[in-house]
Amino acid sequence: MHKPAITQVTINETIANRWSGRAYDADLTVSHDQIIALLEAARWAPSCFGDQPWRFIVWNKNTDAESWQLAFDCLAASNQTWVKNAPVLLLVCADSLFNHNQQENRWAQYDTGAAAQNVCLQAGSMGLMAHQMGGFNAESARAAFAIPAQFTPMAMLSIGYAADIATLEGEVLAREIAARARRTLNELFFSDKWGKAVD
Repeated sequence: MHKPAITQVTINETIANRWSGRAYDADLTVSHDQIIALLEAARWAPSCFGDQPWRFIVWNKNTDAESWQLAFDCLAASNQTWVKNAPVLLLVCADSLFNHNQQENRWAQYDTGAAAQNVCLQAGSMGLMAHQMGGFNAESARAAFAIPAQFTPMAMLSIGYAADIATLEGEVLAREIAARARRTLNELFFSDKWGKAVD
């Protein structure tokens, strides 16, 4: 399903075509090299002091189904209904401390979001679909995968190839076929001072 962003002016095609779909093809795998390309995209995201506060755990259903299932079990039930066909899951975590001085890094979550977005854009450029999810049990993930206390589980991502939307049903299908929508530019972006809309 192709749902490009409707923009006021032309933007980069990869960004315009990035879309968080839910219909995954259970028969198509994601190769090791493709996974490494996604991680390289994350690795080269910008970060404060170049600290790279993100840490990712990768689960590939086709190489370790048991670990993938443990990760899947951390997802909210509403996400499990469609994530079940995604061959790859990622957990994105943010380090709360700077690597160079062990002081609090208040920019870590911001920087980690940039790394996750790089994954989504790289996935799209490779013909893959990525969907970021906040609907997961962070404490279950922390316990299941021995995540240290200084790291905050931020989001899980599903990665795979898109399938026909006929594989979805009910509310999930309704969300899949709904028109894409965003707030207008003048609601979100200001010129010169707060509240003065960009022209």
